[in-house]
Amino acid sequence: MRRLPAGLPPLLALAGLLAAWEVASRFLALDGLPSVPATLAALPDLVADPDFARNLLASLRRMATGFCLALALALPAGLAMGRSRTVAALLNPLTMMVYPVPKAALMPLIMLWLGVGDLAKTLVIVLGVSLPVLYHAYQGARAVEEKMLWSAAAMGLSGPARAARVVLPAALPEILVGCRTGIVLALITMATSEMIARQSGIGAVLFNALDLAQYETVYAIILVIGALGVGLDVLFEGARARLVGWAGPPPALAPASA
Repeated sequence: MRRLPAGLPPLLALAGLLAAWEVASRFLALDGLPSVPATLAALPDLVADPDFARNLLASLRRMATGFCLALALALPAGLAMGRSRTVAALLNPLTMMVYPVPKAALMPLIMLWLGVGDLAKTLVIVLGVSLPVLYHAYQGARAVEEKMLWSAAAMGLSGPARAARVVLPAALPEILVGCRTGIVLALITMATSEMIARQSGIGAVLFNALDLAQYETVYAIILVIGALGVGLDVLFEGARARLVGWAGPPPALAPASA
């Protein structure tokens, strides 16, 4: 049986989704469900709007800041958990308590503490991204073979040097799986936090359009967010293949809770 070209299945899935959307729009005839042509017609004006571009850049800035801060905090903590039972015993109960809580649900509390500015939204993104990065760094560090560490110690490498030159490279494929999930969660928490604290950003633009019953614009913004997620995932996968192509293809992206 011949295999389909690599880019064809996603295109077929997209075509099927758009066809189902169009059928639902025509069959249900709801004001809140515009047709595919009407939504696509709203895209050029939306993308060409300088105000929308400013809000999109503000969202990307928050997302990048929160993602980088989460990496800086969660990556060393996860590696330490994987190599130290004491650190794991200290941090595991905390992560088990925090993991089931939807991070966007914390936004009202964070707004009470920090206001509705960038700091509150960035903190929500940090919380959303940290857990998958922490977990996968932990699993990657745990999987490092002890023989490799013994050999490094026999060569005179100190503990920090072994962590940097043995543990981190060996755990990198698993860490990048966590980073890929983290990008998805960063996008979700970024948009959700901006919907709650509507000052600026793509989430605020979407919610304002919904308030004004501009449904074509609402769905056009959703398409932009979806395209942004796909684009970031493709870029990340390209970088991952260059860094750890020897590890093989990554596992399928699991559903993540924000």
